[in-house]
Amino acid sequence: MSVDAVRSLFKQFELENEIMEFSVSSATVELAAQALNCEPARIAKTLALKTDSDYILIVCAGDVKIDNHAYKNFFGCKAKMLSPEEALEHTGHAVGGICPFGLKNPEIKVYLDLSLQRFQSVFPACGSANSAIELSPDNLYRYSGAVKWINVCKGYSQATNQSPSS
Repeated sequence: MSVDAVRSLFKQFELENEIMEFSVSSATVELAAQALNCEPARIAKTLALKTDSDYILIVCAGDVKIDNHAYKNFFGCKAKMLSPEEALEHTGHAVGGICPFGLKNPEIKVYLDLSLQRFQSVFPACGSANSAIELSPDNLYRYSGAVKWINVCKGYSQATNQSPSS
């Protein structure tokens, strides 16, 4: 079970007991925000994609979408989401619980989008459709083993680093 892989990873940081498991689904941004009683933007959604040569994960704020132009400029190809079967096969996590922790394939590169840096803390999933952990963006970067911060999403004001509704 993938939440166990995530718990095992967080054990080395003494954070395994910080993983929250809910009696309700947190499989979508909206459901996770309801389960956590927070604004949807603070949900750190993980997108599983394939470039021309790699499988990658992009973790971004819950209120943004991939900016296809920025994505293509950065990765050199169009954004292509993995199918649910491919995501499970390569990450070890099913859709709804995909996260950058405890990955089945440690070669998958993790990128964090700058949209997350608006917040003191965010809530990524922990390998199941009813789990999350609260982390600062810096700790999300650290624990996910992210390659780098990137700017490939749209839907929030980058000039003020605030979402349009803020």
